[in-house]
Formats: sequence, structure tokens, C-alpha cells
Amino acid sequence: MGNKTPLYQCHLDAGAKIVDFAGWDMPINYGSQISEHEAVRNDAGMFDVSHMTVVDVSGGDAKAYLQHLLANDVARLTLSGKALYSCMLNEQGGVIDDLITYYLRDNFYRVVINSATREKDLAWLDLQAQSYPDLKIKFRDDVAMLAAQGPNAREKATKLFAEYQQSPLQQLSRFQGVEFDDCFVARTGYTGEDGFEILMLSEQIADLWDRLVEAGVAPCGLGARDTLRLEAGMNLYGSDMDETTSPLVSGLGWTVAMSDERNFIGRQALEAEKAAGVQQSFVGLLLLDKGVLRNHLKVLTAQGEGEITSGSYSPTLQQSLLNFPLCARGNPC
Repeated sequence: MGNKTPLYQCHLDAGAKIVDFAGWDMPINYGSQISEHEAVRNDAGMFDVSHMTVVDVSGGDAKAYLQHLLANDVARLTLSGKALYSCMLNEQGGVIDDLITYYLRDNFYRVVINSATREKDLAWLDLQAQSYPDLKIKFRDDVAMLAAQGPNAREKATKLFAEYQQSPLQQLSRFQGVEFDDCFVARTGYTGEDGFEILMLSEQIADLWDRLVEAGVAPCGLGARDTLRLEAGMNLYGSDMDETTSPLVSGLGWTVAMSDERNFIGRQALEAEKAAGVQQSFVGLLLLDKGVLRNHLKVLTAQGEGEITSGSYSPTLQQSLLNFPLCARGNPC
């Protein structure tokens, strides 16, 4: 028996096929992964993402702490609710996790980390916090989260909120969130579509789920979430990057802020990697013939050999998609 989110009974009631995911009992689909994928691409679907870990970071040292902890720079965040995607690195430049940080106030940030890395992430956060006396790290085990995604998702979800909340939701820019009492709504997601990620107290989330179903938002499982993110070119931790790979070889160099002298963890390793010449490139491929290419298969090209990190069938293109790091000829992988 794995961990269960506050929406577990909702999944059973909807006929979900439950699988183990990083120690959590989660829905892989509700009957048809392709139908769920198409619901998000064409209308609106929703995902239980309550297995993700929410951490509030506050105090006078919060900004300095996160600037040291993350490869991207939270100093870029000046608008309340604005989000920043970043990698959290070890000293060798390997990716401990990829995460989103929301700026709420000068001394208050909200960090959302992956479920599969929860324990090591929390331990790493605590270890790095020891040098910052005016800092509080709060693991929010009292909240749950769902993601409503698709071209009609924002409109359908917004109508379920109180009238005074609807205007701020309609005005949200991409990658920005807003607080309402015990609820936080961000215009973010992991599908390549517009939509919301909604965080609220655990005891309230099932009611919202039911109302979204009534509003025509289709429940979707992890299977569709994976094909959607792959079509959108979004990385998956543990497949496309991990502690043995740097963001520079994982297609995540754009998330690293090195234009100033900020001394973030892993910076020296990344500088050395750049100086020596980055040995791999992260490439997306489309399989023109029939078939599905899966993770860890070798790919041979004129530029060198690579290995598939993420591979799946694309319901939208009706072809196989894959990501793999390609080694330059003559250089070690």
C-alpha cells in the first residue's frame, strides 16, 4: 500500500486504474489515456498533483538562501505571485531536482518540488539552511494540489471561484499566481497548454474536483500527463536528468543564471564544464516510420551515439517522439 492523496477516493469513484508512482497510489488513466490526452489538447482536463511537495521558505534570509540554493536567480522575481523554474544542483553540478519557486513577498517564497525526490530534497534544504539564522522552512503537509489544463480550462475553473476572485484569476499572466485566503492559484502547468495549478487545504480539494467534473473538466491520469509534457518538450526528472547530469547537457542551460557573481551551489562545476566544452547536446527526435521508441535505447547518428531518455507515442502527431543526449563524435558520453 502506497501513500494516498486526498483525492484517492475520487479516483476510485471515477474508475481509475491505480499504479505505484514514487511510493504513491496514483491514477495512470481512467479508461483511455489517448482520450484524456486529447481532452487536454482540445478542451480541458485535470490531474491530481497532490503528491508534489510544497515548501514555504520565509524570513529575512529567504532570498539569500534561495539565491545560493538554486541555479536560477530568484532576484528576478519582483511581482507578487511570479514563478521561476530552476534546477537545484549538487556541488558537482548534477541536478538534485527541478522545481518551481513562487515569489509572494520579499521574505516569503513558495517552492514546489517533485514527489520522487521529496526526502532527499527536504534533507538538502535543511542542510543548506544551517548558514542562514533568519530562515524558516515549512513543509506544507496540510495542502493538496490539482492542475486544470487545456484551452478551456481557465474559463471553466474560474467560474467555480467566488465573484471577487474571478477578476484576479482572469488577469493572471503566464507563470504567475495569486493567493486567496487558504487557496493559491497559479497559471502554470506541465502539459504545454494554458491552465491553472490550484493549491488548497487538503479537506477542500475533493469538493473542487467534483465541481470541476460537473463543469466538464475531464479527470486525467499520469499516462496522459507524460505524453503531454513530452510533446511540449518538458523534462522529466529521473529520466532526462538526475544527479549525474548537469543542466548544460540536459537541455536546461536556459535555466542557469551566471551573468553575475552569485555563488550558487554547483556554479564552479558548471563553469569548468563550459570551459572544457560541453560534451553532450539534448536533442528531440520524431520517428517517421511506425513504431514506438522507449527509454534507454541507443541511437546512432553521424554526430555520435546517444541514448533515449524519454520516448513515447504522440497522440497529437500520431508518431513517436523522443529526447536523448547526443555525444559529439570522439567525445566520451
